[in-house]
Amino acid sequence: MHDNQLAVQVVGEVKKAVVGKDEIVAKTLMAVLARGHVLLEDIPGVGKTTMAIAFSKALGLKYSRVQFTPDVMPSDLTGFSLYNKATGQMEYQPGALLCNLFLADELNRATSRTQSALLEAMEEGRVTVDGVSHPIPDPFLVIATQNPTGASGTQLLPDSQLDRFALRLTMGYPAPADEMELLQRKMRGSLMDTVRQAADREQLAALRDQVDRVFVDDAVLDYILRLVRATRDHPGLAQGASPRAAISVANLCRSSAFLRGRDYVIPEDVKFVWADAIAHRLVLPAGAAGGPQRAVDIALEVLNATRAPRLR
Repeated sequence: MHDNQLAVQVVGEVKKAVVGKDEIVAKTLMAVLARGHVLLEDIPGVGKTTMAIAFSKALGLKYSRVQFTPDVMPSDLTGFSLYNKATGQMEYQPGALLCNLFLADELNRATSRTQSALLEAMEEGRVTVDGVSHPIPDPFLVIATQNPTGASGTQLLPDSQLDRFALRLTMGYPAPADEMELLQRKMRGSLMDTVRQAADREQLAALRDQVDRVFVDDAVLDYILRLVRATRDHPGLAQGASPRAAISVANLCRSSAFLRGRDYVIPEDVKFVWADAIAHRLVLPAGAAGGPQRAVDIALEVLNATRAPRLR
């Protein structure tokens, strides 16, 4: 049996700074283990940035943060070439993306050119400056936050960009008891000071390799594909989930099984990740009411209407 204790320890450290959001913390780690990126869509002030910084500390990752505004340039992310008079050469100056964990704060306030610079990094694991490619350190994880649609100064992320995120999560307001505990902990000092490093980059790579070896039965793969195809045929959608979405769901299911101490995936893993992995990839018809919540409702509707396999 593989050992998931290290992953459990990482979750425990992050929870010291993020109170009462255990499922969100677990799902974020699942995306990390599945080599995916996370989109946190929420109102300001509910702890999105805190969670990202806590993960960078618990995993020993080099961390970088950019607060996006319309005047953030692509070169702020990718870096730029600078002429060195002494050597007579152009020298590359790394940008904010050359890190392990990149926090893109309020990504939907950036211009489309800046967003596409981030997109190349997420997809290819490299940045290109003046025709020269520079690899981004491995591991590389993007945690992007966006304010809810319609907040002032925001524009919708394009579908192609949304499809690059393994999960879209919403933290929401804390429950009353959790908010009380949060205040009490804050009064005693900085929550981040209590977070300790539980793993390093080599250990994270080893955890990811273990997740890659989690067994997925063909019956479960068929279940994922039936769900994905059902979104493509749904009358309430202009566009269903892509093949990339199906691959992403399968990888997240492996992480889910691993965190629960199993080396095989069961249909419950699919149900656990489905809505968070799929809803942001569904495109509603132009002018459709309900916004992101409508997409979540359709994802759950498809899940409830599709028969899960019985594994031997």
